[in-house]
Amino acid sequence: MTDQTRLLFREDAYLREAPANVIAHTAEGGVVLDQTVFYATAGGQPGDSGRLVWDGGALDIATAVKAGPGQIALVAAEPKPMPPVGAQVMQHLDWERRHRHMRVHTALHLLSVVIPLPVTGGQIGSERGRLDFDMPEPPDDLAALNDALNALIDRDLAVTEDWITDAELLANPGLVKTLSVMPPMGQGRIRLVRIGQGAGQVDLQPCGGTHVARTAEIGRVEIGRIEKKGRQNRRVSLNLLD
Repeated sequence: MTDQTRLLFREDAYLREAPANVIAHTAEGGVVLDQTVFYATAGGQPGDSGRLVWDGGALDIATAVKAGPGQIALVAAEPKPMPPVGAQVMQHLDWERRHRHMRVHTALHLLSVVIPLPVTGGQIGSERGRLDFDMPEPPDDLAALNDALNALIDRDLAVTEDWITDAELLANPGLVKTLSVMPPMGQGRIRLVRIGQGAGQVDLQPCGGTHVARTAEIGRVEIGRIEKKGRQNRRVSLNLLD
């Protein structure tokens, strides 16, 4: 397999359906398309789910995964006949689930603003997410953190992207908040997600995931449990309230 998958979700995170052509099947039973709206599992964000429909068949998709250099494979929810190579299909994204991932993901970026400590891990779900911090002691005032986080959301800040080279990232190591995982390099450029503009910018960090266009779209959130994970690590949970 040499053809790459065009990442439609990267071009428009709000795209809910799109046609595509099947270019390959993987040995594990995945369907590889020439372009896709399905985000593949990466960076703590789950792969998208949804449905493929083609002339003579349909297939429920449980998730999407990376399948070699530049390719994404769609994984069926149950063993069923796959669309043949060369077939044209229509992709239908489970938009409600994806949009909640987008809301949680953007909220976690803001959580890293109100808790300005190195991040050691993270996970995104459709109802909640969490970040692990290098945090020797728990916060003194959880209510104040909640208020600060929701105040950032209420500012309705724009969420945009920029691209820099590998060399530019290496020259600006402060952009990377994660201690354990470096952004993927070697492709020539790296995507940055920016929250706020100009003097109103509150966050800028490498990220390949999907995000809402403005912070107000996140809605109300609440910081949940703070659990001790090791000598200095603490896990901070965040819940969507609607």
